Amino acid sequence: MTPRSSALDVDVELGRPGFALSVALRVEPGEVLAVLGPNGSGKSTLLGVLAGLLRPDRGRVVLGGRTLTDAGRGAHVPPHRRGVGLLAQQPLLFPHLTAEANVAFGPRARGVPRRAAREIARRWLSEVDVLELADRRPAELSGGQAQRVAVARALAAEPDLVLLDEPFAALDVDAAPALRAVLGRVLRAGGRTALVVTHDPLDALVLSDRLVVLDAGVVVEAGPTRQVLARPRTAFTARIAGLELVAGVAAPTGLRAPDGAVLAGHREPGLVDGVPAVAVFPPRAVAVHRERPNGSPRNVFPVVLAGLEPRADVVRLRAAAAPGGPGWAEGLSADVTPAAVADLGLEPGLPVWFAVKATEVTLCPAPGETVSAR
Repeated sequence: MTPRSSALDVDVELGRPGFALSVALRVEPGEVLAVLGPNGSGKSTLLGVLAGLLRPDRGRVVLGGRTLTDAGRGAHVPPHRRGVGLLAQQPLLFPHLTAEANVAFGPRARGVPRRAAREIARRWLSEVDVLELADRRPAELSGGQAQRVAVARALAAEPDLVLLDEPFAALDVDAAPALRAVLGRVLRAGGRTALVVTHDPLDALVLSDRLVVLDAGVVVEAGPTRQVLARPRTAFTARIAGLELVAGVAAPTGLRAPDGAVLAGHREPGLVDGVPAVAVFPPRAVAVHRERPNGSPRNVFPVVLAGLEPRADVVRLRAAAAPGGPGWAEGLSADVTPAAVADLGLEPGLPVWFAVKATEVTLCPAPGETVSAR
């Protein structure tokens, strides 16, 4: 059967005590969209709306030209008729059925004859590299094997849209990379339209074409995955991308931080003086000095070392604000070599200077109250 590839259009609002979701986004046919955000940002609520488990207070969900939800007209297609496949953190396989029967369940539910459904199931089990486990029941499978069967089951139903809810969260460190590669391959090969919710930027990089970031129920960042992670505009995105971020206001000479200090950097096109902006730079770009440095660095500020964390071939230095120094330096990081730690005699509680060359700093517009993800 030819895989379906459908566009998804969402424009919904949903209110709960202490929380409101207001999201407008579009996923193109065959596109994989990643959704990131801190806990409580609305990721699970959005999936619930798309799967038909939650009804929005306002707005519509349209998939492949079919209206699945229209709050204004009271229209709501139930979950089992939406053509939406959901892959959750847990495989949720039927315990009494074999792997093959689990995967054949979707085609059989659509009216596919038993023999044809069996052939579809075996093809998908082969796609995810577990055909030899076709006769085993879930209790006889490892976590990674069971999740591969769950992938096959979700795709064998030929959904118009695949929803992936932290699909690797419950797997160990050995099983997750292998399944990530398998899922990336089968989504690309089939041209599947998919939306993946994750906390891991590696999931987004491997699986998705575009990325949106939710915070407090609204989209605060959106764009091609690598672009968003390379130029984050919120502290959450910067943190998961392994970058440092300072918020302030765009000024003619750089970013004016809340204390009035200016960080020089490379301005992105369209950045206008006087608007909220952020300065972004990697920890590896931060040089550490015992005394205030002279020379080329234009961004120099005092900090107190709060901690030292060995990380592979570098040591990450965590900063606390220094007396009389900028408060925005609290929590910034610098990656230095173990040799530099020894040469400088670095230890927690020591006052030092951080220096960042302007060429290593990117100045971007800060997110507004909402960002279009279309």
